Amino acid sequence: MRKILFLLFITCFLRADGPGDNIADKVRPVPPRGVVIPEKDRAVLSDKLKELKDSIAVLPKSLKGKQALLDLTPDVTVFARAVEVALYHDEFFAPTDVAKAHKLLETGLIRAKQLADGQPTWTTATGLVVRGYVSRIDGTVQPYGLVVPASYRAEGDQAHRLDVWLHGRFENTTELRFIDDRMRSPGQFTPLGAFVLHPFGRFSNAFKLAGEVDVLEALAHAQKHYRIDDDRIVMRGFSMGGAGCWQMASHYPSKWVAAAPGAGFSETAEFLRVFQKEQVKPTWYEQKLWQLYDCPGYVINFHNLPVVVYSGEKDSQKQAADIMEPAFRSQGIKMIHLIGPGTGHSYHPATREEINARIDRLAAKGRERVPSRVRFTTPTLRYNESYWIRIDGLEEHWKPATIDAKIQNGEVIVKTSNVSAFTLRFAPGDSPFTQADAPTVTVEGTRLKAAVVSDRSFVGSLEKVDGIWQQPTATTGLRKIHGMQGPIDDAFLDRFVIVRPTGTALYDKNAAWTKAEMERAIREWRRQFRGDAIVKDDKDVTAEDITSSNLILWGDSSSNSLIAKTLGSLPMKWSKEQLTLGGKSYPAEGYMPTLIYPNPLNPKRYVVLNSGCTYREYEYLNNARQHAKLPDWAVIDLSVAPSSRWPGKIVDADFFDEQWKVKPRKE
Repeated sequence: MRKILFLLFITCFLRADGPGDNIADKVRPVPPRGVVIPEKDRAVLSDKLKELKDSIAVLPKSLKGKQALLDLTPDVTVFARAVEVALYHDEFFAPTDVAKAHKLLETGLIRAKQLADGQPTWTTATGLVVRGYVSRIDGTVQPYGLVVPASYRAEGDQAHRLDVWLHGRFENTTELRFIDDRMRSPGQFTPLGAFVLHPFGRFSNAFKLAGEVDVLEALAHAQKHYRIDDDRIVMRGFSMGGAGCWQMASHYPSKWVAAAPGAGFSETAEFLRVFQKEQVKPTWYEQKLWQLYDCPGYVINFHNLPVVVYSGEKDSQKQAADIMEPAFRSQGIKMIHLIGPGTGHSYHPATREEINARIDRLAAKGRERVPSRVRFTTPTLRYNESYWIRIDGLEEHWKPATIDAKIQNGEVIVKTSNVSAFTLRFAPGDSPFTQADAPTVTVEGTRLKAAVVSDRSFVGSLEKVDGIWQQPTATTGLRKIHGMQGPIDDAFLDRFVIVRPTGTALYDKNAAWTKAEMERAIREWRRQFRGDAIVKDDKDVTAEDITSSNLILWGDSSSNSLIAKTLGSLPMKWSKEQLTLGGKSYPAEGYMPTLIYPNPLNPKRYVVLNSGCTYREYEYLNNARQHAKLPDWAVIDLSVAPSSRWPGKIVDADFFDEQWKVKPRKE
């Protein structure tokens, strides 16, 4: 027994973050390799899984005409998928996982029968409840856990508080273990009378990219199926979840009544230096892209959002709060930082109670829907709104854009920096002005009149033209807007289809690279974002796909018919002899372009050439590294083999400008 415990200790130590995870040529697998389970166990699980899948397959017929019941199918499918993934991909990490798989399948079979009988009990159950939803990104069923308060009544009328809890990093907590945990444990915080939502976050990505979307989709699903008070939703988390809490709070400040991040990280460079002992040497475009998730630059967004920060006194991850505190101070905000005395990477019991007392008071009061002043900043239109302010255009992406808006003496006074267009939006009943008012909007000396409609709503947009603010005019041509602003990884935050080439490539070397990188993108989407990418041959892509999906096109104009259709409208030239992108030319053989651009066949969606998510195996080892690695476009030299960090040698890369044009280069 001592020998087993020692080996387990050594295994955990070797898999902990540390200098050993700073070697790009020696990258351990994440998630780790599974253990071999006995063939008898595998056979029994496979038979039971088939029984569950067969029960799910007949539900559309047995529930025909009962759409509300049919819509609950993901609550059953989520159990089948968790076991199927573990079986097919050998993701059992301990012998005890076999019993967990049996438990999940038994629960799924019970739910399938209840649903077929029209009597689903889990929808009205209190306590620990596992739910599933179909993600828009890839159509897969994703799990989340709920703690439903004992006071909740399905037929009642009281709206309840909800706390979102973001979990820590566990490299072997894939779907099977996550669901098992959510069936057994309510977690660290269970406020009286409140729901607690536990998002899966699509595994271990610190709730970034698709993990961030998972939080929003799980929350929306819970709000659809339960009476949740929109003004009493709390964002909180610890360790990796603390990092996610900082990010979700700073990106969506008006969604939450309060935020309570614990430990974790709040930016990239200093955290990796302090915690990982890593000398970070980013490219210039990586450093710009850090702004997506580096939180010190977003502290203005906490002007209206209360935050209660926690650290253990002896925890190296206290660094996250220590680096945020001066950022808060620079904006005139005092950050509440509660420190657990003598405590490492955990909550001190007394300090935890103080956190709860503060958050409970804030939640009881509720979110202020229409604050008289809103301050908001963003470097990208991906995150573009707070309360009654929405930024619609930037003068230049990846530079901080700020807006400071006040309601004062019957007018709205707005100051901006690096903003080219914005909208003021007050929902029905929320306008501070009466129907008879014609409020003045003053933007940097320009005074404009606006009208309030009879339901006390108010919507007004302004844009800057030649330095003067005015009512927006019809625009032609492309420009970066919310959800269509890049970088490459942005295409994977909404529904996407990987488009496989079926023709003959121009060059064998390019074709071999394309095949390997496309297969890697499909494989890693499943491993790291726990989804099944939608993959179609180029000849099978439909008009509906073009309308609804971002198209990830692999190959060249000879091998992929959709690249051939769109190439003439992309900001590049690509012939059999030469590739020209960013004002430079390269031989077509041995070089490949990658880019993101509005789809010429449907500018409301993206096309991406030759890329999956841009961070790779080395970045999996520490969540602070998990950032977009490439900007809007890049040229790859295939003479250097793909590595754990790059798809080849990046010989040039840049962002497109605000009109999706190649930026002029200085010689």
